[in-house]
Amino acid sequence: MADKIRGPVRKETEQDPRTPHYDNATGGWGSLTGIGRILGDAKPSAAALKILASQNKPKGMMCTSCAWAKPADPHTFEFCENGAKATVWELDRARVDREFFETHRLTDLRGWHDHDLEKSGRLTEPMKYDAGSDRYLPVSWDQAFAEIGRQLNAIQPQEAVFYSSGHAGLEASYLYALFARAMGHQNLPQSSNMCHETTSVNLQTFIGTPVGTCTLEDFEHCDTIFFFGQNTGSNSPRFLHVLKAAVERGCRIVTFNPLRERGLIEFVDPQNLTQMTVGKTTKISERYYQVRPGGDVAVLAGLIKCVLASEEVASGTVIDRAFIDAETTGYEEMIEATRAFSWDEIERNSGLTRAMIEEAAEIYLSAEKAIGIYGMGLTQHVNGWLNLGMLCNLLLMRGNIGKQGAGISPVRGHSNVQGQRTVGVGEKSAHMPAEKLQQMFDIKAPTQEGLNAVRACEGILKGSVKAMVCLGGNLIRALPDRTRMEKAWPSLDLTVHIATKLNRSHLVPGRAAFLLPCLGRTDKDIQATGPQVVSMEDSLSNIYGSLGQADPPSESCMSELAIICGIAKATLPGNPKLKWDDWTANYDLVRDLIAETYPDDFGGFNERMFEPGGFYRGNPARNRNWQTESGKAQFTTPTTLSALGEVPQGSSVMTLITLRSNDQFNTTIYGFSDRLRGLEGSRDILLMNPDEIARLGLVEEQKVSLRCAVEDGHDRLVENLTLTAYDLPAGCVAGYYPELNPLVPLEYHEKNSQTPAYKGTPVEVIS
Repeated sequence: MADKIRGPVRKETEQDPRTPHYDNATGGWGSLTGIGRILGDAKPSAAALKILASQNKPKGMMCTSCAWAKPADPHTFEFCENGAKATVWELDRARVDREFFETHRLTDLRGWHDHDLEKSGRLTEPMKYDAGSDRYLPVSWDQAFAEIGRQLNAIQPQEAVFYSSGHAGLEASYLYALFARAMGHQNLPQSSNMCHETTSVNLQTFIGTPVGTCTLEDFEHCDTIFFFGQNTGSNSPRFLHVLKAAVERGCRIVTFNPLRERGLIEFVDPQNLTQMTVGKTTKISERYYQVRPGGDVAVLAGLIKCVLASEEVASGTVIDRAFIDAETTGYEEMIEATRAFSWDEIERNSGLTRAMIEEAAEIYLSAEKAIGIYGMGLTQHVNGWLNLGMLCNLLLMRGNIGKQGAGISPVRGHSNVQGQRTVGVGEKSAHMPAEKLQQMFDIKAPTQEGLNAVRACEGILKGSVKAMVCLGGNLIRALPDRTRMEKAWPSLDLTVHIATKLNRSHLVPGRAAFLLPCLGRTDKDIQATGPQVVSMEDSLSNIYGSLGQADPPSESCMSELAIICGIAKATLPGNPKLKWDDWTANYDLVRDLIAETYPDDFGGFNERMFEPGGFYRGNPARNRNWQTESGKAQFTTPTTLSALGEVPQGSSVMTLITLRSNDQFNTTIYGFSDRLRGLEGSRDILLMNPDEIARLGLVEEQKVSLRCAVEDGHDRLVENLTLTAYDLPAGCVAGYYPELNPLVPLEYHEKNSQTPAYKGTPVEVIS
């Protein structure tokens, strides 16, 4: 842990000097040092520098890390510290081959740290689990496909689940979704179920689109940006270039976050020599407020009350009444409910003073064009729907959706998590219309809604789910209620993992279990018709082609698309319109299918693959085409001032926030440095406000346990955590994801989307 810096009590909006923190700006020399450390540690293949030079550029490799947009006019180096880590991690020269598994039983590997498992290297050949020796043993591709096909045909279609992480390109994802429906189910959970499904479900209800409305161009014209629950410095660092440019032309940024994250405080551009040497840092947030977890609803209610009060003083000049009357519904009900909340209630739930909220409101009211940005700090709550609804309310009141320089913009994590949903990976028929599949492929696709991640887990616990196919990811590690799920997983008849590297999910095999090595995005993908290109969608709805440049880790690795086609061909009855071999040979044919299935989004797909900055697939809400039930944008009536669920009573009950470190991407742990928070070393820590530590009679560096305070008959406990003083609001604790996932009940989730409440679970600290 970093040394504690003792000093005077801070001002309300400044860093607590008694706690660890990072003194420098995000980016700068720290970022370059971080990249250098990973390069030295991983010792990647010789292709690494060549790939990094072309990363996120036309005809280059699109980053496997975050989903932030790629500009049409890229920087010299269009990658960030996180993107470099992800690329170098995939280009690791170490190999997990048959000799590795001859040496290591799964029982032994379960004692390894997650970092060490993935650091073992790239998978090289298909493997099948042998229970007798407790090892994975080599198997031919033909045998693997045949056995998987037999297993899938031995169960009912609804008993199979096809999970997908955000790694696979649009082409493989489309065929994966098609395979599931041709088999007879829509059990297609995706990594977004754990993070931004709150967005996908609720924005569709509010404004008629499941994704954000902004483009990169909007950030060149906005007057203010309001951030909620997002950590740009660790989750999407390339975004900082856009924010820096916005601030330097006069845009005012306001941030609400329980933690003071360095990326939204100050930034030094590592590609600007002057700023790196003699220049000043760029201050990102003009105002930064440490809201209490779950308190964003209250903050937004306070901001809306300020807008209403300002309208009363200058009637007809503040609220865009013409827009509200023509384009929206539910306004009067919303303002009546919001007015009923007292400022005392708002202050108590938000943890902020009325003066702070009024200060932020002045900035919002001074702006003609405003953008609302959020991350999982809004989505991973029981009342995440209301977080989003209230943010939409604030923006709609002044017409800030559907015009240039304004809008709502969720910042997604994995590089193609949004795109996979666009091309059909999802549990609803709306994701891939049954009538279209009947027309194109002569198959009768199911219309019964399938299973998302939470519902699939419930099925595993009940025994109604018998097979799990995973296209990438580390699902067991990412899930809530992980202890219960790890115990239930071996009861599955079949587990299949399509993966680049070994991870903990692979160590919990079903009765029959296969580990299938796939190409990474950095790898050359050569098929019968020559080199292939894959594509992905960013969080601003732009589509890019990606071309791998590295030699694959072995000749036995197959592409994700080829593996999907191999399993599908071995599982499904013959159908001349399901051309699995042709599609494997030529990905252009798959893109033609995508364009035919979704013509409004993908017209001329193959011709537009390498447009600088990607090609924009459009967004109806951006054009004020509200594809909602009413045909208008929907104001949301608040029912509470907290995004938390029913919190158990007691002075010892705290709200848990799970975090990702600076050396982490989702469940992948690159190292043990959380530089931007001033934390180093162990990940088995619990962060708490120093005054709260004293209130509970605890001491810093003490070993404690954390118990879930939700009473449902299951005891959830994580032990041996080092208590660490940190700058947090009262009433909450924080620790790392996925280590603390066992504390989050499967049923403790956002009510409309079932997104786990990783940012708002009640817990108790046990000494």
